[in-house]
This record gives sequence, structure tokens and C-alpha cells, in this order.
Amino acid sequence: MTEQGKHIGVGVETASSPSRFHDSVGRYIRATIKRLLPDSTIHELRRYQKYGGKERLLYFKIRAMNTLRLTSLKSSRPPKTARSFLFVCFGNIMRSPMCEALMKQALASMPSAQFSVRSAGLNATPGRPAPPWATTAAQDFGISLEHHRARLLTADMVDQADAIFAMDYDNLTQLQFRYPHARDKVFMLGAYARDYPAVEIKDPYYSGEGATLSCYKILSGCVQHLIATLQQ
Repeated sequence: MTEQGKHIGVGVETASSPSRFHDSVGRYIRATIKRLLPDSTIHELRRYQKYGGKERLLYFKIRAMNTLRLTSLKSSRPPKTARSFLFVCFGNIMRSPMCEALMKQALASMPSAQFSVRSAGLNATPGRPAPPWATTAAQDFGISLEHHRARLLTADMVDQADAIFAMDYDNLTQLQFRYPHARDKVFMLGAYARDYPAVEIKDPYYSGEGATLSCYKILSGCVQHLIATLQQ
């Protein structure tokens, strides 16, 4: 190697050393934070970071207001005069279609009641079927999701609904951000859960059939309580 090549090689190595050092420090800090913080806190930070700009601020406001009890998502419910219901989740393949089917099943025994029930996904891939484990879990409640196909939420659906039910904070944030004119008719379905203290009904998509079955039990209880309040 020439003297010029040697100098170039030394220069490159020297210039890259600080970069490697900073990368190592960054990895160490991230690993330390992950080790010290609870998994729930890390999960929450990731949820917060995935939003951008004003949507992130809205998510933080919703969480903070509810945590500080400046508002209560657990007690906020639509008026009993509501007749058009829309259940919303991420992809409209598990939670929201199950709610739609459960409510239609219950309303079948009330032929005189005039209700409209639909479901949709904020980020749905239109035409996508429910996953096999969701179809299996639904059968325990006398529900068939075999012919369900995902629908993407539209502005018309939002406008036509008297009450829109979100499943989790992400759903609520996206609904309020995308359709600010409809904020007063967006609610958390978890407000109708009797033996479930959390306000969120989390997505069981990555947790398997057991978690899906548990989720569907919560959804079933919420829908039953919702219908009971409408009958009062």
C-alpha cells in the first residue's frame, strides 16, 4: 500500500470511530431503558411515538384527560335515543365484526325495534376475511364470521351513525382526528363492561385463539349491557 493509501486508510478509520462509539452508547442507553422500565411503559411509549404532529398531541390529551380523571371514558355513553350504531376497530376482521354480529343476534329477538348496526375498520383492507382462530372463537357464541369481509370506514358511515364505538385508544384517537365533527358521538365500548375495569378492549390479533376468546367474552358482555340500557 502506498503512503497515500495508508494515510487514507488511517483517516477513514479515525473518522468512523466516533460514529461507532455513538452507536454503541445509543444501543447501551436503549438496552438500559428497556431493562429498567416496565413492559407496559415501553409499549405505551411506542404507541405514542407512532403518531405524528397533531395526532400525537390528541392521543396524549385523550390519555392524560382520562388518567387524571378530567374526563371519564368509562362513563361516557350515547343517548338512549340512538338507533344507528357503528362499531369500529383497526382492520374490521375481529373485534368490530364480532360486535356487529352479536348485536344483530340479540336484536333478532326484538323484531319491533328499529336499529341499524354496522362495523368497519379504520385501516381495513376491503374484502379481507376474519382469521381462522377468530372464526373458531366466534362459534362459541353462536356467531359465524365465515362470510364476513372487511369494510373500510368512510365519511358516510360516520355521518349516518348516531353512536360510534371504538375499542381502544388508538381507534378513538384516529376517529377524533379524522372526523372532528363527529367527536360528540364517538364512545368507548369498554364503558359497557361490567366485570372488566379497563376502558380499552385490546386487539387480540397477535395473541392467538385463547386471547381472542377472552376478548369476545368481554365484547359479548358489553353488547348485552348496551342493549339492556336501550330497552330501559
